[in-house]
Amino acid sequence: MTPPPAPSWFKSSYSGGSGTECLECVHTRDETLVRDSKCDGGPVLIVRGQAWRAFTEAVRNGGLEG
Repeated sequence: MTPPPAPSWFKSSYSGGSGTECLECVHTRDETLVRDSKCDGGPVLIVRGQAWRAFTEAVRNGGLEG
């Protein structure tokens, strides 16, 4: 049996252009993984798919503004 391919990380479209505050994400079937792009071997935040969708929808709709 062939192992699954390694996840394909992508940079957040909201990351700054200076290279100091970049997030990378991977979407799997059930989860979204988030990490600091400057520390690719560091910790990874794992968020269940439904929670990630609720979060991104709230961001799009302005529901997280201070």
